[in-house]
Amino acid sequence: MWLILAFLSAALLGCYDSFKKAALRDNAVVPVLFFNTLFCSLIFLPLIILSANTHLLNGSLFYVGSGGWEMHKYILLKSVIVLSSWLFGYLGMKHLPLTIVGPINATRPVLVLLGALIIFGERLNGWQWAGVLLAICSFFMLSRSGRREGIRFGHNLWILCIVIAAILGAISGLYDKYLMASPADGGVGINRMAVQSWYNIYQTLWMLIMLLVIWWPHRSKQPFKWHWPIVGISVALSVADFLYFYALSEPQAMISIVSMIRRGSVVVSFLFGALIFHEHNLKSKAIDLSLVLLSMVLLFIGSR
Repeated sequence: MWLILAFLSAALLGCYDSFKKAALRDNAVVPVLFFNTLFCSLIFLPLIILSANTHLLNGSLFYVGSGGWEMHKYILLKSVIVLSSWLFGYLGMKHLPLTIVGPINATRPVLVLLGALIIFGERLNGWQWAGVLLAICSFFMLSRSGRREGIRFGHNLWILCIVIAAILGAISGLYDKYLMASPADGGVGINRMAVQSWYNIYQTLWMLIMLLVIWWPHRSKQPFKWHWPIVGISVALSVADFLYFYALSEPQAMISIVSMIRRGSVVVSFLFGALIFHEHNLKSKAIDLSLVLLSMVLLFIGSR
């Protein structure tokens, strides 16, 4: 079941990346990110209220668990990690082709894998190792494709932003497993809906501060235009994360495999980059993408 949830989450993440690229075209990053976090919070706020004041959601998938500072301090840290990753990711996404950003993000699970092996003691079989090695190869091949568009991976600020976002995203993935694993398995055992709901609330508060302090005084130089894909960002991300947290809450779920499958979102974002944004050099990038897809197949076979 957790594998199916991970694949569904991956498809929605591809839509999320595509909406994000559309919303950022000729637009300021900070207000786009603020509205993204705001709409995500508005989706989960009714669930928080209903769970705290009624019995309607008791025992359901949408029940938001409660807790004091002992719970919220972990979720607050989660919000800082995720928001930092998003900021760097949004900056890189704004200035790079989607067909470059997607495959780079698809290599993120390699970092998660290393952490999972060290921290959680997860072990991979031969099929799974083959999938991981293919994903690593795809990154180096992608750097060659990027050079044909004048993007030198070692000297490009926006590539650096995407790499930093990937590292922070990997840290967030490992932290998610720790938050939702039971104390018997070395985790905290926080309710998954509490994590997803409250970290969105905290992110909105952080972004409101950034909006007022960083963007608002310089808004004339960084104009903001409303684009409807901003709503699409929030909806696609909220559902994708709901499925992701649900998958991780399964006792047998492996964070290294879930994270790798989620990067299959590159397929959807690649198609959007080719068909909607008309990006270039697609033939060589498609070869790089095929390695990512093959790595997903090997991981699936090894996880059955």
